[in-house]
Amino acid sequence: MTLRIVEIFGPTVQGEGALIGEATVFVRAGGCDYRCSWCDSMHAVDSQYRHTWLPMSDDAVMDEVRRLSGGRPLTVSISGGNPAIQDFAALIALGKAEGYRFACETQGSVSQPWFADLDTLVISPKPPSSGETVDWDKFDACVQISKGCGQAVMKIVIFDDTDYAWAKEAAARYPEMPLYLQPGNPEVDPDLPVNLEDATDRLRQLIEKTTGDGWFAPRILPQLHVLVWGNKRGV
Repeated sequence: MTLRIVEIFGPTVQGEGALIGEATVFVRAGGCDYRCSWCDSMHAVDSQYRHTWLPMSDDAVMDEVRRLSGGRPLTVSISGGNPAIQDFAALIALGKAEGYRFACETQGSVSQPWFADLDTLVISPKPPSSGETVDWDKFDACVQISKGCGQAVMKIVIFDDTDYAWAKEAAARYPEMPLYLQPGNPEVDPDLPVNLEDATDRLRQLIEKTTGDGWFAPRILPQLHVLVWGNKRGV
């Protein structure tokens, strides 16, 4: 199996979601079926960057993961783009045989049988500010397959009040799923610095809004990589 790989990097810490702060090697896949208005990973999404993506075998990807981790079985996060448009079953099997743990984040638009082999699946439906519309039947198919994995969670990025109201509706659809909310980062250019004061203020506002509404189910998290590394691409 040949995979389209944008980059493999780490170990660093996971910057968001259920595994925030966990030592991780990242495998970023190329290609996506969405075009979110605030996407900060267009180099892994738009086909105009396809010439920079590397065709790699599962063995070659695993060799690089081993090299970066020094052979120590860490968590491997499969990201993108949308990694669900490719088949990572063989890579996951290779790594898990050596004790590596696997996580993946996808928007829930494409379901894959290998979701059930993951230790953690983060399904991140895109709110109205993204310009995309969630197909809830496809999303539900991802949720159903994910019931065989270690843990499946939902993560939603919040940019405005419309996103916030939409997140409440999304959460009501899947009350059994752990929910993570985080403020969005409006600066998508990796060459421009992040205004840390603004980022902290967006986080504070989201915390105050949820607690003020008595909505205590979601966990409110920062984008740790944004606060620490700014818009550095890949982290």
